[in-house]
Amino acid sequence: MTDRPFAEAAQRNAPAILEVLRREFRDAADVLEIGSGTGQHAVTFAAAMPGLRWQTSDLDDNHASINAWIDSAGLDRVSPPITLDVRSGEVEPASFDAVFSANTAHIMGIDAVRRMFSVVGDALRADGVFCLYGPFRIDGRFNTESNDRFDASLRHRDAAMGIRDLETLDEFGASRGLQRQRLYAMPSNNFLAVWMRPGPSRQGTNCRR
Repeated sequence: MTDRPFAEAAQRNAPAILEVLRREFRDAADVLEIGSGTGQHAVTFAAAMPGLRWQTSDLDDNHASINAWIDSAGLDRVSPPITLDVRSGEVEPASFDAVFSANTAHIMGIDAVRRMFSVVGDALRADGVFCLYGPFRIDGRFNTESNDRFDASLRHRDAAMGIRDLETLDEFGASRGLQRQRLYAMPSNNFLAVWMRPGPSRQGTNCRR
């Protein structure tokens, strides 16, 4: 069998993320993951939530790793990756109940982050949710000095990268009909933010906390 690339961070953060996803995806059946990376999250979460059909996606370069993890897990509810570059890609409209992405917004350019929210807005059905995990800046401030240093290192590597302001993400979401509902503090100075595409019965509701 092909060796499976292993991301220690994905292994480490999976339990905390799973605890939130069990709650947020309780009414979901079809999930799109944007930026599946190694594929570890996909098989871990799908195995723990047997009611979900999990669609992986990423750039072509990561497909071999994702497929290796899927093959090893033997889960027929995890679909092989589709090629998705949020800067130019599209998905079938209203085809998913939930979208998940981890540690992507700070390594994309800001225009790509905006486009990701556009893809999410198109992909979600009514009352669908988008869960985005990673570091955020809130009210213009970093929650720790280590995230301040991490942001500086990202921008030194590539000026287009950087930890995003949560308020900017809210604006991107609102432009695509998504309203932020919840914000979870996570281990290692990260957060998990949840946006919803409200159906007709939920229009105008906003339950941020």
